[in-house]
Amino acid sequence: MSLTGKVFAITGAGQGIGLATAKALASRGATVSLADSNEKTLADVEREFKKNSWSVLVTTLDVRYSKEVDEWINATVEKFGRLDGAANIAGVVGKQLGRAPVADIDDDDWNFVMAVNVTGTMNSMRAELRHLEDGGSIVNISSIHGTRGEAACTAYSTSKHAVIGLTRCAARDYGSRGIRVNTVAPGSTLTPLLDAVVQGNPPPPTSVLGRFGQPEEIANLIVWLLGPESTFVTGEIYRVDGGEFC
Repeated sequence: MSLTGKVFAITGAGQGIGLATAKALASRGATVSLADSNEKTLADVEREFKKNSWSVLVTTLDVRYSKEVDEWINATVEKFGRLDGAANIAGVVGKQLGRAPVADIDDDDWNFVMAVNVTGTMNSMRAELRHLEDGGSIVNISSIHGTRGEAACTAYSTSKHAVIGLTRCAARDYGSRGIRVNTVAPGSTLTPLLDAVVQGNPPPPTSVLGRFGQPEEIANLIVWLLGPESTFVTGEIYRVDGGEFC
């Protein structure tokens, strides 16, 4: 599937699923505008992309702040002339994941997780939808924890449920323009984010395939949803969990 001539914006693009998505899009001929909060990581990514002669713009920002997101998307459209799609992948799990039931939730941790995962996704979608071409596509990243309750997972699970709500509302708001908005809900995937949670000691995988997912396996679905082969798909939630829910 060629994506030559298309322009895509990606948050959380410095590592993990975001980076895998950026590479998959660029390798298919797309121009990519990449945002992440880690300046050093982004600099490494930029060098790699330019070495491969991939068209790229990198921007260090914090998705919690709408001004930064707006400026990034405005700069993307100014530089490349259009925006055909976006993947909103930036996210955090918080310090209390797996450690605190509802009664013990810390205000600061709750507010941080909600600000990045919910407000950050909303800030990104809002900026993107102001410029997105008719017939464009947005993919937001939720989680399998956004489709069910989970003990000691309050802030993260709640935030990922909210991402699904944002996705469905936007799908209804913009369907008349042919714009599609979908959610991908990964299961346990071998990313730096997972490694930070398990601290190098992951539990046995719970998928029926008996292993964890790879970032590229999630990215493949994201790219399909952003591309021309999924033009009648919108408002959907796609779990990529190795059969954990089957």
